[in-house]
Amino acid sequence: MASDSSDDDRPLARPNGRRKLSRASTLVSSSKISRAEDIALDKSVSAKGSGMAGLSIRNGPVENGEMDVDSTATNGSKRKSRGSLMKSYKEESESDGEPLAKRQRSNQDSDSDDEPMVKARSQKLPPSYKETALPESSDDEQPLGVKLAKKKADIEKKADKEAKAIRAKEAKAKPAPKRAVKDESDDDLPIAAKKRQSNGTAAKRKSTGVKKDESDSDAPISKKSRSVSASAKGKKATPAKDTKKAKSKEPSEEADEEEFEWWNAPKKEDDSIKWTTLEHNGVLFAPEYEPLPKNVKMYYDGQPVTLAPEAEEVATFWVAMMTPASSHHLENPTFRKNFFADFSEYIKKSGGAKDAKGNKVDIKSLDKCDFSKIHEYWTAKIEAKKNMTKEEKAALKAEKDKLEAPYLYCMWDGRKQKVGNFRVEPPSLFRGRGEHPKTGKVKARVMPEQITINIGKEAKVPEPPAGHKWKAVQHDQKATWLAMWQENINGAYKYVMLGAASDVKGQSDFKKFEKARELKKHIDKIRRDYTKDLKSEVMADRQRATAMYLIDKLALRAGNEKDTENEADTVGCCSLKYEHISLQPPDQVTFDFLGKDSIRYNETARVDPQVFKNLKLFKKAPKTDGDDLFDRLNTSQLNKHLNSYMPGLTAKVFRTYNASYTMSELLKELGKDPRSRGTIAERVKLYNDCNRKVAILCNHKRTVGASHEQQMQKLGDRIKGLRYQKWRTKKMILDLDPTQKKKKGAAWFEKDEDLDDEWIKEHQQFLIEEQRTKITKKFEKDNEKLKANKERPLPEKELKERLQAVKELEAKFKKENKTNKVEAEGRGVTVEKLLASIDKIDERIRILETQAEDRDGNKEVALSTSKINYIDPRLTVVFSKKFDVPIEKFFSKTLRDKFRWAIKSVEDADDWEF
Repeated sequence: MASDSSDDDRPLARPNGRRKLSRASTLVSSSKISRAEDIALDKSVSAKGSGMAGLSIRNGPVENGEMDVDSTATNGSKRKSRGSLMKSYKEESESDGEPLAKRQRSNQDSDSDDEPMVKARSQKLPPSYKETALPESSDDEQPLGVKLAKKKADIEKKADKEAKAIRAKEAKAKPAPKRAVKDESDDDLPIAAKKRQSNGTAAKRKSTGVKKDESDSDAPISKKSRSVSASAKGKKATPAKDTKKAKSKEPSEEADEEEFEWWNAPKKEDDSIKWTTLEHNGVLFAPEYEPLPKNVKMYYDGQPVTLAPEAEEVATFWVAMMTPASSHHLENPTFRKNFFADFSEYIKKSGGAKDAKGNKVDIKSLDKCDFSKIHEYWTAKIEAKKNMTKEEKAALKAEKDKLEAPYLYCMWDGRKQKVGNFRVEPPSLFRGRGEHPKTGKVKARVMPEQITINIGKEAKVPEPPAGHKWKAVQHDQKATWLAMWQENINGAYKYVMLGAASDVKGQSDFKKFEKARELKKHIDKIRRDYTKDLKSEVMADRQRATAMYLIDKLALRAGNEKDTENEADTVGCCSLKYEHISLQPPDQVTFDFLGKDSIRYNETARVDPQVFKNLKLFKKAPKTDGDDLFDRLNTSQLNKHLNSYMPGLTAKVFRTYNASYTMSELLKELGKDPRSRGTIAERVKLYNDCNRKVAILCNHKRTVGASHEQQMQKLGDRIKGLRYQKWRTKKMILDLDPTQKKKKGAAWFEKDEDLDDEWIKEHQQFLIEEQRTKITKKFEKDNEKLKANKERPLPEKELKERLQAVKELEAKFKKENKTNKVEAEGRGVTVEKLLASIDKIDERIRILETQAEDRDGNKEVALSTSKINYIDPRLTVVFSKKFDVPIEKFFSKTLRDKFRWAIKSVEDADDWEF
């Protein structure tokens, strides 16, 4: 492969001159590497590695070796650790780490915000967990990465062979050289898609990507789609005949999808035109601010002050953060500083703060601001909303649904498509992620004058709110967004896009995974070439090859240039600096930097000896902190080089390819596993085991969630509860037939060792309270129904009578503990029925133990993120069909809508392969 080294003899220009350097200038490596320098490095670096290149050391034993000059465990920067980013700013030294902004993110693979909110953590696991865990797995005894090192190498060798076989097959199928050239230029046309084309000649298509803008909220603005729009020439949707199923007036989206299977349709010759006709109703603005009652004030230095509505609203933004999940932001010095600067500005612009006599009050310190009265009012409103009756809540929801209804759908080429984020973000305080420099600033209210509407020429332009007008109205058929505006924090553009389940979004995902499938037939050449260039005497080529190795093997993101004054100082592979890596011989590299979304990436990984040698070369003196590691490479150059192998190939495709291909190979081996014929829980775990291996092999990990121990304790307690129930049932058998003790043996009737008397009493008390709660809730629910039907409610006497069952249970447990006997319960109870009941309990225990082992194995792996963003969803669908596991076990309703194309496209293809 020809090397891109035309500019080897001059320093690289900074794209757009955007990066603010930490020093006056940055050193640039020499353009050539002399043989003498190479030999000198060979002597100082061991030629032997551990044989686990490309794997994090958390997956294998750490060898103690002689430390290099820069081999400190951290980079010495002033950034807080990942743990400290999740702590209270006042208790950083005391806490083990709490979740940041309710989000538990992966180290790298965080393109999705589907992670659950972490609410609490317990102090320790239940003592019984070791006894309740399945003994089959030896993962804890031997790190999974050690066992997977050979698997990783085998999978890569298989990929090389498969790539050659695919190219040979295609070459054999091409009748003429002219035809061959044309096929290679068709960048987005994978083999499977070519077979589906009805027209054998497809013009070379032009990529028209639009950059994604990230939102700081929990629901980021969707990426602008580059995919082909749904054809207006498709069949018209047939009205639903079953009126019971079609309760709403909206046409069935599922029916529409069946009518127009775009994944099987011929591709357009020109896919730059996204739509022909487009109609929609614009955007839904956040409600206007309602001023606080006159008696609710902010206090400054102990005195109540009156604020103008504009400033008062900003005060409520602070109050809204005074919750257990968000209060740690209020302790962040940067957050406090930015908030007070903006708050002071709002006060000043709105006429200033005034005391009870109307005199101006100079607000100089946030520490003297007391928001407690506003917080009390705010909390009371929230509680009042929670305590609303069922009817009131229903009326409120109906009103909300009515308000949103016009914005839910748009007409795209005559087809009804669901709109995604049609709501304009309400004003609030910017949180950001990690150590964002603008955290705490006020996200201003977006006005119609800031919004540009994109709509069809013949369509009716939506009316802006009374007294306002749109910034602009345009008819851009190459754009897939419906509305756009620029937010005030980072100047980023926000877009209203179609929903995840729409044709356009589905095509975007489809193209992403098909691009990764296309990479299959080029991967061997790419890896061969960059492995060769790892020893190139041309510095630019060697840096590029080393970066490609890190991106391919360690799944690092390529990284882009940032304006560090306005954005968080996040980096990727190509923008790594001297201080972001440290080296420990013979083959360990510690990475420590802020990655995407300001999440700290702090990992130590093993690398190939030549890569270790190159990194040492790139850090050679006089380089020091602030100097670029890859000073002759940037992301644009890297992607340009990758494009020479395959049109449209960029660094980010490797993450999708590696995850999907690895998962594909692991799933092929499952037929021999006995668990593939076990229970559904065992088959789900089998899939998750493969997903977990993918995450480790592709270095997609996360920190252990704060709720993990709590979840494990709950599972352990449930298992112990079932064991107690099992032991109690056995005692009932003795009550019915004492001779069973001789038949079964006394040991069969003994309770498990972990069921000590103290735990049994605690569990019995739990069962008593549980029954009391159930009876009380049932009583309250019955009264609500009676009240709704305008009938007389049940008297309190009825509740007391029902609670008599709780007293009886309590007395029963006391008697059992005293006599060590359990009376048989139930009508017509027999020994046979009790034995059958024990079998059912055993099955429930086995399922819960499987779930416990599965959950504990997944504690460091973001399975949902890799499953949604990196593993081709068709692989999950094929597994679901092949092993007869409901797809609902893997995809929620939202994901089933998002991946409807994947579910439908392999519906009748059990042999589909990535």
